[in-house]
Amino acid sequence: MTLALPPGEFRAYLFDCDGTIADNMPLHFRAWQQALGEHGCELSEELFYAWGGRSVLDIIVDLNAAQGLDMPVPEVDRRREELYQELLPELTAVPEVVWHVEDGHGRVPMAVVSGGTREPVSLSLCTLGLLDRFDVLVCAGEYTRGKPDPECFLLAAAHLGVAPEHCLVFEDTDLGMQAAAAAGMAAVRVPPPWERTPSAALGNH
Repeated sequence: MTLALPPGEFRAYLFDCDGTIADNMPLHFRAWQQALGEHGCELSEELFYAWGGRSVLDIIVDLNAAQGLDMPVPEVDRRREELYQELLPELTAVPEVVWHVEDGHGRVPMAVVSGGTREPVSLSLCTLGLLDRFDVLVCAGEYTRGKPDPECFLLAAAHLGVAPEHCLVFEDTDLGMQAAAAAGMAAVRVPPPWERTPSAALGNH
């Protein structure tokens, strides 16, 4: 699989992290399942991917409401992150996206714009040996409104000193694509794992 970029001369690349650079959504799903299961909560794979790009807080609050539970948000979040870090040795990158990271390195300024907090995002990028490729990280807690609001992408563009219309966004979620469009930026969609490696998930989707 190759990622076809939209036409145009782009002066900055903005990358989502989870599911875009890092092929870690299957690992996140396993961590979520175990952390939630310890509280008697269920999360289907379909819903997990449909909610891609949402904040951890919003997900836990909505699951509590939907399933009549009272899970403590900070505790579930800490446990989920702890379980995810245990799975990090299994982490791989999305090769087609890394190609563009390496191609752009030293040629155009690049940022990671994530709905995750800085520590786990940095840890994932360090694990993949890619942290030093990026000029800027914009992570949860550093902006007020999450995707699909364009704030995080506009903040990254401002940090890089590049006008939004000259930025290209790499994203794997509907919310991320909506945020890029709202920011006035071109975007390329990174397919989910089962579309990139169909044999790995035959029968699951």
